[in-house]
Amino acid sequence: MRRTVTAFFAATILAGAAQAAGPAEPARRYLPPRQSLPGVPQPPFSAAVEVKDTLYISGMIDVDPATGKPPATPEEGAKIVLEALKSTLAAAGYTMNELVQVQIFAKDLADFPTFNKVYVTYFDGPMPARAFIGAGNLLAGAHFEVMGIAVRKK
Repeated sequence: MRRTVTAFFAATILAGAAQAAGPAEPARRYLPPRQSLPGVPQPPFSAAVEVKDTLYISGMIDVDPATGKPPATPEEGAKIVLEALKSTLAAAGYTMNELVQVQIFAKDLADFPTFNKVYVTYFDGPMPARAFIGAGNLLAGAHFEVMGIAVRKK
């Protein structure tokens, strides 16, 4: 009986100490950035960070990683940046259909219809919430920069 009581009190004290320490920090997984542009050092950020079942994706631009130059047309740029987004999602085990929020920064707001024409081809189901923002100059002369948040479907 004495051992049972002692074990009970020990377990109670340990449980109380664990609660006092607070909830455990959720595990995080960091995906390395894509290959840096020629002549540009590796960027000081992750391509994406996963916390629980949510993936936070850094901004990515529509430049050819081999040349560091944007494509000739906004339509090609939309394809490049959306393929980069899709590739980042896939590297973390997500799909485009798991995106819940997307932000697009555009060098020229007149490219809105062109971007949308390409954008809709990347989704099978409901579209994520989205913003399309005129940003003026983008890094490396890019047409677009895209970032987003994805939540894993259960």
